Amino acid sequence: MSNFLDIYKADAAELRGILDQAHAMKSARGGRPKGTPDDEEPLAGRMVALIFEKPSTRTRVSFDMGVRQMGGHSMVLSGTEMQLGHGESIADTARVLSRYVDMIMIRTFDESVLLELAEYADVPVINGLTDRTHPCQIMADIMTFEEHRGSIAGKKVAWMGDGNNVCASFLHAAGQFGFDMTFAGPQSLDPEPEFVGYARKKGSNITIERDAKKAVAGADLVVTDTWVSMHDPTSARERRHNLLRPYQVNAELMAHAKEDALFMHCLPAHREEEVTSEVMDGPHSVVFDEAENRLHAQKAIMRWCLES
Repeated sequence: MSNFLDIYKADAAELRGILDQAHAMKSARGGRPKGTPDDEEPLAGRMVALIFEKPSTRTRVSFDMGVRQMGGHSMVLSGTEMQLGHGESIADTARVLSRYVDMIMIRTFDESVLLELAEYADVPVINGLTDRTHPCQIMADIMTFEEHRGSIAGKKVAWMGDGNNVCASFLHAAGQFGFDMTFAGPQSLDPEPEFVGYARKKGSNITIERDAKKAVAGADLVVTDTWVSMHDPTSARERRHNLLRPYQVNAELMAHAKEDALFMHCLPAHREEEVTSEVMDGPHSVVFDEAENRLHAQKAIMRWCLES
């Protein structure tokens, strides 16, 4: 039994194995109807608890469908339906859920909730997102890049905007998969030094650049995310927009990347804010392939958790 808590907490060879499994499982479906089960059903007879303290579209649907395709059953629980860390300690909740279910996925705010749940659970725990990292998303992103361009090792990724949780997991992935990364954004929104330091220690070239055009020069992949989180106060919107406007991904900016550069966004996107519709719907964009691959990558992660 293994937890999937962060990209840097797994062995690089195991991460590669997960992606290989994801590609194989996707290929094996062969275009069959999405609601039909896989030929293999590694979750047959298993129950998976999907806990959402934060609302979600892609994480909820992809995990729920992934469990069903692999022959399992899912129980979707919201923060309002549970006493997680309020009426009952997280440790006790972990102990109780371990008596009922075979696996837990949690999408939460504070990383400490995830870590305590994993410490006291007797079943695998998967990080569906915290305010600090988003590892499942980046596994899907690496899978998507490699479907289109081959191995990501040695490539350059340019991150535009806010050094948030998705950026953090991209930095972890840079170290684990051997690619370089340039962050472009205002200094006040730089990624945590710990994440930058991790990737550099693993041998990746990590650059902090304030000029957006310089940042994307020679990039194989350009990535951005929303400027305002779903939980940021309204008062923060205008301030963050003013800070981040120079880092909007538009056609002019993409022209400074490699001719065949890809564009990614984990969604939901605020069109004409962090990215223009011209880029979102243009030839560089693989955002909907990226969204689909959440399903396949997470199926492989769940399988790895139970089999490793």
